[in-house]
Amino acid sequence: MVLDDTVRAVLNHKGIGICAVAPETPVYSALEIMADRDIGALLVVEDSQLCGVFSERDYARKVILQGKASKETPVHEIMTSHPVTVSPTQTVDDCMRFMTECRVRYLPVVDEGAVLGVVSIGDLVNWTIRRQEEEIHHLHHYIDGSYPA
Repeated sequence: MVLDDTVRAVLNHKGIGICAVAPETPVYSALEIMADRDIGALLVVEDSQLCGVFSERDYARKVILQGKASKETPVHEIMTSHPVTVSPTQTVDDCMRFMTECRVRYLPVVDEGAVLGVVSIGDLVNWTIRRQEEEIHHLHHYIDGSYPA
């Protein structure tokens, strides 16, 4: 099943918006925000421009394993700089391919320099499952003869 639904549709479904921190934000504070919102990554934004992405993976690999202190280390020291981004017109299939090829779990959605939101691998998997369930539902109705003409 090819999903040519756009990222804009996924964002509209989940809600457009971003959760971001400034580059100077201490890692500990960023982790508190992530825990409060039950999310796995934050965008790092300065002057309305995307600087990077800070994720749980960044924390585990660049703070804990390197013996840095979470309360003293600013996010910009460990964030993923120059993150892969997508436009709102790209498809769910495109995004899943980018995530696989680039080994990332979060894709900022950027339109003409403005950050619209983030899609996670979980968002895309949930979208795909929902669309497959809809397709199965329609096929069942078609087979049963109850599909609207």
